[in-house]
Amino acid sequence: MDATVEASPASPAEPAPDRRVTGPIPACYVCGMSKKGQKAPEFALVDQAGETVRLSQFRGSRNVVLYFYPRDETPICTAESRCFRDAHPQFEAAEAEVLGISADGEASHRAFAEAHGLPFRLLSDPGHQVAKRYGAMKAFGLLAGRLTFVIDRAGVIRHVTDAPFGASVHVEEAQAALALIASRD
Repeated sequence: MDATVEASPASPAEPAPDRRVTGPIPACYVCGMSKKGQKAPEFALVDQAGETVRLSQFRGSRNVVLYFYPRDETPICTAESRCFRDAHPQFEAAEAEVLGISADGEASHRAFAEAHGLPFRLLSDPGHQVAKRYGAMKAFGLLAGRLTFVIDRAGVIRHVTDAPFGASVHVEEAQAALALIASRD
């Protein structure tokens, strides 16, 4: 996330020195979320088919694009999920597993995936335990935010996207992060 932060002047009578900080603000500065370069927190959650999915099952074999979203069938969440669907062949070519996480249950995820032709797994985090471990809770801790983590084959977070009102930016940044990972392999 790019931002500009300006410091206020020492006193109203004096002009403020230029103290702007521009460029990426570390994710931890924004909301305490898991940071780039950290080991991704392990989890075991149930998908829309009732199967347990563990992050560790991809270690050593596939990169993981893990996106948190607030709720099934809401406008931005649906647009974001469709963007991931439309780019799914590119994620497959990059040997990346796409996983969506929200607090919705297995039946809601199944209906959502079927209604929108989602070819990837949607995981149920009803108590927000995984969202909390990733620092993805927003809205006063009531809903998970819209965050995407790109995790490499070693289980290390390589990129974090925090764009609450953007749908396609999550996919675009995940693809760019995967390309960078591939160029370093």
